[in-house]
Amino acid sequence: MNRKIWRRFDFVLLAATILLIIFGVAMIYSATINTPGLEGLATRQAIYAVGGLLLIPLLAAIDYRFYEHFTKLIYVITLLLLGMVFILGRTAFGAQRSVSLGLFPIQPSELAKILLILVLAKFLATYEEQINRPHILILSFLLMAIPALLIYMQPDLGTALVLLVVWLAMTLMAGLHLRYLVLLGLAGGLSTPVFWLSIHDYMRRRLLIFLNPALDPEASYNIGQALISIGSGGILGKEFASGSQSQLHFLRVRHTDFIFSVIGEEMGLVGALLLFALLIIVLMRIIRVAQLARDTYGRLIACGVATIIFFQSMVNIGMNLNLLPVTGIPLPFISQGGSSLVTLLIGEGLVQSVIMRHRKIEF
Repeated sequence: MNRKIWRRFDFVLLAATILLIIFGVAMIYSATINTPGLEGLATRQAIYAVGGLLLIPLLAAIDYRFYEHFTKLIYVITLLLLGMVFILGRTAFGAQRSVSLGLFPIQPSELAKILLILVLAKFLATYEEQINRPHILILSFLLMAIPALLIYMQPDLGTALVLLVVWLAMTLMAGLHLRYLVLLGLAGGLSTPVFWLSIHDYMRRRLLIFLNPALDPEASYNIGQALISIGSGGILGKEFASGSQSQLHFLRVRHTDFIFSVIGEEMGLVGALLLFALLIIVLMRIIRVAQLARDTYGRLIACGVATIIFFQSMVNIGMNLNLLPVTGIPLPFISQGGSSLVTLLIGEGLVQSVIMRHRKIEF
């Protein structure tokens, strides 16, 4: 491969990502220090990070257009991985989401996000001129809906919603008329009763508690602790590994869903703004790739990856601030979770492949 192509590698994107990962590992360490059974999670996250970062140049070296020829196979693999969960999956916290591969477990629903982006990007790029025809739009929706349904059945409503939002963003980027967006909104509104009746009891309870925390003070306890943590951090925070709510274990699941609250308490407003700045840099660099991509396929890949990072960040932070209902959606690059982290780094590897080939190679 021509060496000149590596001059287009986005080192700003890579640097911002590495800083986010370091930030995340440090906060996971702080959130789990002196907690029996959780002490090694920061080290494990760092190992996943190293492995994921090594994948970036490997994926960047492969022309992203190579995957266009294997779209059907990629989709079948996605469905098989999600199907494996129901046969070989491990149950934790009432959900069956991960599969053990001996040395380490994987969460197929996380990998499915990136695989589905490749599938949707190919389909939407192929039918770009026909995207506003109802049957094409419906077919693209079904491509997303089948894996989303399998994920919902685990049950994992949060990740299923991520796939829905990714599909919506990619179809809009492919040229979907806004009138269809209005129609989709109306259809979603009309189907709300069906959605309400079909979701699991604990999901309905979370929504009700979000609307009325007094309904179950015990269930809304952690949200209250999260708000106390963030509010008590002030401008500069209480210093690293010195937060009262996190270190005294008043704040639960603080290394995953509520890690932003740990950041708010120990790093304060300054730490939160630093987090926002790094996430914005990552998003802006990926959006830049979408703008410079030489074809629709590459543009849609970058759009899908950016959507995952933006939506998950918004939902996770909104949940910590009690602006959105509690979900299991992790904070990108920060929350503990090897599958989530490696998946995002795989996505970045694909984005790097797109930017490195946005122009023909100069000889």
